[in-house]
Amino acid sequence: MTLKHILLGVVCLCAASVSAQKLPYQDPSLSAHQRAVDLCGRLTLEEKASLMLDESPAIPRLGIKKFYWWSEALHGVANLGGVTVFPEPVAMASSFNPDLLYRVFSATSDEMRAQYHHRLAMGGDVEKFHSLSVWTPNVNIFRDPRWGRGQETYGEDPWLTSVMGCAVVRGLQGPDSARYRKLWACAKHYAVHSGPESTRHTANINDVSPRDLWETYLPAFKSLVQDADVREVMCAYQSVDDEPCCSNNRLLQQILRDEWGFKHIVVSDCGAVSDIWSSHKVSSDATHASARATLAGTDVECGYNYAYKSLPDAVRRGLISEKEVDKHVIRLLEGRFDLGEMDDQKLVSWSRIPFSVVSSKQHAQLSLDMARQSLVLLKNSGNILPLDPKSHERIAVIGPNADNRPMMWGNYNGTPTHTIDILDGLRSHYKNLVYIKGCDLTADKVIDPLFTQCRAGKTTGLKGEFWNNTEREGKAVSTQYYTQPIAVTTAGMHNFAPGVKVQDFSARYSTTFYPKQSGEVALDVEGCGHFEVYVNGERKQQMHTWRTMPTHTVLKVEAGKSYDIRVDFNYVKTWNADLKINFGIEKPVDYTATIKQLKGIDKVIYVGGISPALEGEEMPVHIEGFTGGDRTNIELPKVQRGLIAALHDAGKQIIMVNCSGAAIALAPEADRCQAILQAWYPGQEGGTAVADVLFGKVNPSGKLPVTFYRSTSQLPPFESYDMKDRTYRYFKGDALYPFGYGLSYTQFRLGQPRLEKSGKIGGKLIVDVENTGQRDGGETVQVYVRDNDDTDGPIKSLRAFQRVSLKAGEKKTVVIPLNERTFELWDAATNTMRWNPEHHYSIYCGTSSMEKDLKQVAM
Repeated sequence: MTLKHILLGVVCLCAASVSAQKLPYQDPSLSAHQRAVDLCGRLTLEEKASLMLDESPAIPRLGIKKFYWWSEALHGVANLGGVTVFPEPVAMASSFNPDLLYRVFSATSDEMRAQYHHRLAMGGDVEKFHSLSVWTPNVNIFRDPRWGRGQETYGEDPWLTSVMGCAVVRGLQGPDSARYRKLWACAKHYAVHSGPESTRHTANINDVSPRDLWETYLPAFKSLVQDADVREVMCAYQSVDDEPCCSNNRLLQQILRDEWGFKHIVVSDCGAVSDIWSSHKVSSDATHASARATLAGTDVECGYNYAYKSLPDAVRRGLISEKEVDKHVIRLLEGRFDLGEMDDQKLVSWSRIPFSVVSSKQHAQLSLDMARQSLVLLKNSGNILPLDPKSHERIAVIGPNADNRPMMWGNYNGTPTHTIDILDGLRSHYKNLVYIKGCDLTADKVIDPLFTQCRAGKTTGLKGEFWNNTEREGKAVSTQYYTQPIAVTTAGMHNFAPGVKVQDFSARYSTTFYPKQSGEVALDVEGCGHFEVYVNGERKQQMHTWRTMPTHTVLKVEAGKSYDIRVDFNYVKTWNADLKINFGIEKPVDYTATIKQLKGIDKVIYVGGISPALEGEEMPVHIEGFTGGDRTNIELPKVQRGLIAALHDAGKQIIMVNCSGAAIALAPEADRCQAILQAWYPGQEGGTAVADVLFGKVNPSGKLPVTFYRSTSQLPPFESYDMKDRTYRYFKGDALYPFGYGLSYTQFRLGQPRLEKSGKIGGKLIVDVENTGQRDGGETVQVYVRDNDDTDGPIKSLRAFQRVSLKAGEKKTVVIPLNERTFELWDAATNTMRWNPEHHYSIYCGTSSMEKDLKQVAM
């Protein structure tokens, strides 16, 4: 520490002791920038470097509190119990309703602010994942359905992603007129990022043409920066054109700051700065990597082994100047002042949001409204839907997702106080239901439990012991015995056992297995938290996970011998907790037995698909069809495809509810099922929404934000970022269900659209929309543009849309403004996105991207 800094510290302490005197950085009447500049000048170099970490420590001598830049709010407050969980983003994109999406994220930011101030008011401290900087939205383009994180995005189209992303940012950050930002939102992952998960730390993407970069991968980021004033941008893991994104001067400086005018902070994806030297190997060590990233424009490092801790050494070695460090520190301090985090909370209007908004009835209704609008009806042969809720016909509900509550929550989620799974929703609408699971998501076997061949002491079954601490210290507060498979969760503030807290607890499940016959048995343990699986004292599995993850252990056993089995579980702070344990003999799925149980039943509601336990961020899942969080094919898992085939061959009428975060190739199912409803991961109220649609209380209105291909064979190589043959904009094949597609229980007729020109280009597109059916409903008018003189350009590009609600027989006139920006496409001659006055454009208006659903507009 220099003499200058020591003297500054003394002055600060003396000034703080005089209540009437305030230093400039303590004066709320000054601008956030002025205050940041003053405070930065009072910091030592080591303190500055510490503030550039996502877990920024307190600096008591200056009154700086601990601060966490990393929180999540992908579709509701994440990593917290007792909050509202909305549908997954790709589902919300299906609503084509940015106004409703804005309300969802305004509610989300209310809950984030309310829990933050409530915790402080109760004497608590700021916590990781529960602070005021939220790393959402994900505006990467969902270019390939195999990418497991595509569920986090708003689909495959740059325009839809831009519009919906801006709505998210505005809902999170609050109005521009407010004195303080409500939250800071973050556009991620910048840029050219969409899998595979297995190579994201090492990939060097160098096959992106200027057209694809500017026309596909960058528009949403540009829009969020310029139209929504997003306060954070997250640089991605991979390299683009030989330079890691977090040290990429072209991306972070030339484009983001110089061309787009971004003035706020860049945060790294977690570990991305370390990747610069450890994975990409373009720097020799952490010190050089930290200097490289900082010089390029990365202000805050999220990491585990922080490279930015070496920034003082980089300055001393002349790799970077302290003045350069100051530039970044001023930006992040300005952000903290902008949030009101350093000021008296009485000055921050957001601190007065009552805690009662968290998981409120109003927010539950909002989640239900969004779930209803997100459901997409893909097929309805013979108008089998809607079902008659007054019928006395017996209907069967079959499938692995019917009662799968964690599936409903998606990924990057919080845990709600209640969840209406699809089986719950159906039962609330119709009483004469028979439920048969039928099969698992992927396994072609089911477990026949052997708990009765286990003993815990003198008691048959499995013993569970529970402690109200995370170390299993002292005497257990509860002991339980189980003779059936275990399934426990803290969701809805439920505890694992009587007297056990829902946080800061641990458990041990133990038994001795005495097999009656030799052979193989399976031990399946699935959970969220930290758990370890032991057999005869040997650890067989270990998992430390913030989302529900499965493990599968196969044991060879001999009759007459004994086997000690133990599962240790620890609650992990800031995560939810759930655990499932099953133990027994695996048996093949028996389609014939299932069909026999359906005697006398003609209609089957099949609830299947996949789940967030199979697709997501860098996951330890490696089974047929899935690897590392991604998919190796997009077909429905074989065991489910086989069951649906068996149901069809038995003459059953099948109504399929498909749950997934991405497109599933449903070509065989489209032939075998009378109806298909795409339900995505629909949030805490999703079961009610699905039942509302199936039984006609709600008319479906969702539209696909991604192309549903017929098979994996229609996809280009996953690793290639070339847009040729990808998404509806470039795909020349025959899609099963195209982008923008979605059926209704009523019929809509669009008149001939007409254009009222204004100036050289643009004006107003006017079209009459009439509901010619018998039910009230909603339709989305979609406007597509094509540059006819650009033979290498996209087939068509969405450039406007508008939802319209119409009562049966009602007719409305929809007016959609068009301008030069509507016609901006990549211009190779000038290397820019622009409207070319020398080119001829076509405008199409309709109800999906499919040619037969579009009408050309006379220009």
